[in-house]
Amino acid sequence: MAAPYDLNDDGVVVIIGSGAGGGTLGNELAQKGIDTVILEAGNRIEYDDFINDEWDSFSQLAWLDNRTTSGAWRITKDFPNLPAWIVKAVGGTTTHWAGASLRFQEHEFKVLTHYGKVDGANLLDWPITLADLEPYYAKAEDKMGVTRTTGIEGLPGNNNFKILKAGADKLGYKECHTGNMAINSAERDGRMGCQQTGFCFQGCKWGAKWSTLYTEIPKGEATGKLEVRPNSMVLKIEHDDSGKVTNVVYADKDGKVVSQKARVVCVACNSIESPRLLLNSASNKFPDGLANSSGQVGKNYMRHTTGSVYAIFDKPVHFYRGTTMAGIIRDEAKHDPSRGFVGGYEMETLALGLPFMAAFLNPGAWGRSFTTALDHYDHMAGMWIVGEDMPQEQNRVTLHKELKDKHGLPVPDVAFTDHANDTAMRNHAYKQGMALYDAVGATRSFPTPPYPSTHNLGTNRMSDKAADGVVNKHGQTHDVKNLFVSDGSQFTTGGAENPTLTIVTLAIRQADYIAQEMGAKNI
Repeated sequence: MAAPYDLNDDGVVVIIGSGAGGGTLGNELAQKGIDTVILEAGNRIEYDDFINDEWDSFSQLAWLDNRTTSGAWRITKDFPNLPAWIVKAVGGTTTHWAGASLRFQEHEFKVLTHYGKVDGANLLDWPITLADLEPYYAKAEDKMGVTRTTGIEGLPGNNNFKILKAGADKLGYKECHTGNMAINSAERDGRMGCQQTGFCFQGCKWGAKWSTLYTEIPKGEATGKLEVRPNSMVLKIEHDDSGKVTNVVYADKDGKVVSQKARVVCVACNSIESPRLLLNSASNKFPDGLANSSGQVGKNYMRHTTGSVYAIFDKPVHFYRGTTMAGIIRDEAKHDPSRGFVGGYEMETLALGLPFMAAFLNPGAWGRSFTTALDHYDHMAGMWIVGEDMPQEQNRVTLHKELKDKHGLPVPDVAFTDHANDTAMRNHAYKQGMALYDAVGATRSFPTPPYPSTHNLGTNRMSDKAADGVVNKHGQTHDVKNLFVSDGSQFTTGGAENPTLTIVTLAIRQADYIAQEMGAKNI
């Protein structure tokens, strides 16, 4: 365990956030012998303390700080203070994620090239290609123990998957299996295999699912080069006259405002809090926010095009038993504009517990169709749709004009309105999902609207030219050489795939670059 680093030690790399990006980066740097401090706003809750109960778990893990929403998405009406189910705890959203780990497809790094200009969308090609990331994807898959990669067996299929697979066969879909999951199908890396409990969203009580909380972070701490400070809410990043960042100001566990000096600062606080922090770090030199000479900080917020389809069958299914998301159909993830939209989507098994089902099926609803759905809960099957949504300038994170948090800083406002492409994709997916269940004898199938999404992306996007985005191909901000972005906010576009694997991949690659640049004394 590292002895605490001194607040005046200006040789450390300070990482803000301990999730997929920050937690991975912290371990990677520590393994290279680099002194690293992770500041995490939430508690440290070890995995045996996770709660297998939806609402209690939500209260234990969720980011409940006040924020607001705007735009036409239904979240503004139904969940105004919850634009996203993200976690405030050591391990970040890797405690709550389902484990789906998919590589981006080649064309998804170059969507402007492949899709052409799309009205109302702010499309841009990534400054990197799939070939650039392939060696790092392989490292990430090995690190995370992703099933069906590096010789790891797939997870077993539960009843929900068996129905999905039977329907996929009927519709002629070819690529359907129990997924590429960062959940141990057998003991690996000192952690047990999946126990099929079904509470993947409530934190895995067995440690079978990969999370930085009990994989990357303890490994980093064991080197003596990584210190994690929970309950440390970062308020702003400061810089010197030359524009180089020098220190990070945060409220510590006792609520005292302190400052940690830094040689390099890496922002990894999710696509809502990361731009908020940069905007709240405005100064005379950076009047519109730190690293925001392009005006792109906070813009192009994406959260994937989502929705669910549920179906009721004559016989019991018990879809809540077994690994939540161990089931996928990838056939619709291709780019095929003949369907009436650009980009594609995945269909993935999903089961929600009754309390969440009641909340998300149709908030505030009560009546025959709603109650019959709940009456047949044990006869239900379900799938989640996740697809590429279009980056738009109007979809953005800004600072609220009046509302402040307990530290006196403006809270974030998250504005989102579906693009016509998003709506067309969702409708196509609903149709296919219902057809799939109908093909295997569902007595009733129904789509449900998207609920607060967890796949927050964009807002500090990668770009070749400084004018088009916030960071370069290594996540280094165009404006400030020793300031990096290390989370999903650096995504230029969203792809159809669940983003965690790509976030981890970029963090491994970024660690190599930071070590190289520090060694060359460039930062």
